[in-house]
Amino acid sequence: MDIVRLDMTPLLQTATPGGAAGGLVQFLPMVFIFVIFYFLLIAPMRKKQKKAQEMLSRLKKGDEVITNGGIFGRITALDEERGFVILQVSDSAKIKVLRSAIAGLAGEPETAAAAPTAGT
Repeated sequence: MDIVRLDMTPLLQTATPGGAAGGLVQFLPMVFIFVIFYFLLIAPMRKKQKKAQEMLSRLKKGDEVITNGGIFGRITALDEERGFVILQVSDSAKIKVLRSAIAGLAGEPETAAAAPTAGT
């Protein structure tokens, strides 16, 4: 049985034509993918986050809101210092929730579409 031996050193010693330009071309697909991810995922997420932060900063007493847990209530008090609000959920029941736990105003169509529905 004869063993065939290949000498790869001449192939490894040859320089790639273009040098630095060839290295830059190799990274173009990764840069292109990052640009696509930015415009499809990162930018819309930042826009939505900014809109939610703006909504939370405009909350005032008397607003009807829905929490991330799906609880509807009316704001009866705001504590700016500690970052929570008191929601009146019925005539005799009030709960304290974090301001960041408020998903949106109860009358907005976007909040109503995102809220879970009974029976699903």
